[in-house]
Amino acid sequence: MLRLQQVSWVLLALFCALSIIYLSSAASTPIYRYEILHTYPHDPQAFTQGLIYDQGSLYESTGLRGQSSLRRVALTTGKLLQIHHLPYRYFAEGLTLRDNQLIQITWQEQTGFIYDSQSFQPLGKFTYDTEGWGLTHDDKYLIMSDGSDNIYFLDPLSFVPVKRIQVRDRGQPISKLNELEYVDGQIWANIWGSNCIAKIAPKTGRVTAWINLKGLRSPSLAANPNAVLNGIAYDREQKRLYVTGKLWSELFEIKLIPGLEGQICF
Repeated sequence: MLRLQQVSWVLLALFCALSIIYLSSAASTPIYRYEILHTYPHDPQAFTQGLIYDQGSLYESTGLRGQSSLRRVALTTGKLLQIHHLPYRYFAEGLTLRDNQLIQITWQEQTGFIYDSQSFQPLGKFTYDTEGWGLTHDDKYLIMSDGSDNIYFLDPLSFVPVKRIQVRDRGQPISKLNELEYVDGQIWANIWGSNCIAKIAPKTGRVTAWINLKGLRSPSLAANPNAVLNGIAYDREQKRLYVTGKLWSELFEIKLIPGLEGQICF
């Protein structure tokens, strides 16, 4: 009987230890800092809503009514190479490049546009039932945010939603998901109005890590509530990461540096 009690206490202690380890792990989300590798010019009039890197250039979607556009920009100089203006009624948002087509969504107009990536010739349009904020793809689905804690996966041919995930960090909803980029099997999302980018597991919606870009924005923009971090572009071949913001005069190539677990990004 004594031996049985001793074994029971050992098993209980082991269970408690494992539970503590699990809860400790579950309670902390890794956070990354950054190092600036290169700084490039960026149009300070561009209200950046979507950003893509492709073959040495950046494709950019800019917002605001009467100023919304699709543009191609030289990475190193910031020179405008090509532009397509949207009609006044549209407020452009996220952008992605798939199969030589650029797909651009709008904010409250529930309308998306499809363009030839070389000529910017309009090829068609589609509709959706939510607001449009960020857009990316994983080679199978289009992936869209609407400013809530939801991320939608759309069939790339019919543009019909196929599934939805809700983004959570340690059980708490993470909303204001804005510009999106698909990076190495995860969805990266700017959190509107913050210095943060969330790395999100596409199957579960769990935030696997945070990137804190505090200090990247120029102090001269601090008084402008609209000049927020927004714009993630990834060079898959060279593993280079670029970020900028709305109305920022600079675009940055950055390197991520592991930080301390358990820190709060916001």
